[in-house]
Amino acid sequence: MSAAFELDARLAGDTLVVGDLPLSRVLLMRDSRYAWLVLVPRRVGLVEVSDLGDDERAALWREVDLAGQALRAAGPCDKLNIGALGNIVRQLHVHVVARREGDAAWPGPVWGFGKAEAYAGGEAERIAEAVRQELGLSTPP
Repeated sequence: MSAAFELDARLAGDTLVVGDLPLSRVLLMRDSRYAWLVLVPRRVGLVEVSDLGDDERAALWREVDLAGQALRAAGPCDKLNIGALGNIVRQLHVHVVARREGDAAWPGPVWGFGKAEAYAGGEAERIAEAVRQELGLSTPP
């Protein structure tokens, strides 16, 4: 019997579930400084993008592109930052961050810059819903 997909505890604690694309679970980081999605392929034991087969690797990058389009539609964005770092959380995940000139870390990277700032009441849910609608996803259970 194969193991079931399980989201890394740190990712689960730092994010709000937006929904599932065919390959990836889409998460919204709980950091109001940036509109920031994380895509996690729902496969067990993945660490590197190269751990995916060719078709799934192509699917992941299509989903990253869709996530970027959804972020741009959901709010202002001057530049998208995309990265798969994995130095702290080893489970394969890809960050898609909508950057704005003058944001908290501009023009540097968001990773490791300052402390996350909580969204005001209901704002994270509003952004998640806007992204969900852009991606054509249903509300997660």
